Amino acid sequence: MAALTSPVVELPHRGHVFPAFALIGWRWISRNPAATIAPILLPFIFLFFLKLISPPYLFPLEIVGAMLFTTQNIGSWVLGDSAYWRIEHSLQDLFIASPLGKVRYLFGIAVSNMIAAIPAYVVLALLLASVVHVPWFAWIALAVSIGLLWVLFSAIGIAISSRLRSQREIWPVGNLLFTSLGMLSPLYLPIWLLPLLWQRVAWFLPGTYAALLVQSSVGLVPAGVSVGFESVWIDVGLLAVTAVVGTLLALSIYRWREP
Repeated sequence: MAALTSPVVELPHRGHVFPAFALIGWRWISRNPAATIAPILLPFIFLFFLKLISPPYLFPLEIVGAMLFTTQNIGSWVLGDSAYWRIEHSLQDLFIASPLGKVRYLFGIAVSNMIAAIPAYVVLALLLASVVHVPWFAWIALAVSIGLLWVLFSAIGIAISSRLRSQREIWPVGNLLFTSLGMLSPLYLPIWLLPLLWQRVAWFLPGTYAALLVQSSVGLVPAGVSVGFESVWIDVGLLAVTAVVGTLLALSIYRWREP
């Protein structure tokens, strides 16, 4: 009688999640070139009209705003992907049954959508470098700002998506939430030109500190203009604090398992 042997089940290896999600993002833009143009087009719509009606010295500041606005849009894309995959394909249920965990699932979807946004960042970075001298430390400040906002708004997107119940809610909720946050933060317009009430609201948004950090690093804040905090390090600290607090709040309302 042949001896019974148990099948060998190979456990999943660590370190494969992010490359797999990155491949999803790359395959999306490689198979559909329109997906590469769309993230670039939306920020350029604002840039085009602001270029026509605003003073020329504000154009570099507006390019920085377009890069940060693109980062906020990633949150909307994360919301759409995570809600669609959960509602239509029950993909989240598969990851719940796996050792992955909700944090790595969040970062996986965020990485996938960051890949799709890279062409927009490259075009805007080249445009910024062509119109103003950008010191090396300003590029670091820009990268840090984009990284923190990417994590924050991806967490917000996936948290909100876990509360949606139908596909009809995805588009209006995502666009209303992230477009409003992008407009309330002084991304395209300098905060010192905004009405006082608008400024007071903006101080509660992390995008404000990201914009001020990059604007100060590039030298886009005019001499003699007071923007509330004169130290770049204060802007860094407030950006980090608001990003961490916002991410933790988002994760606290994120529904990983269905009730």
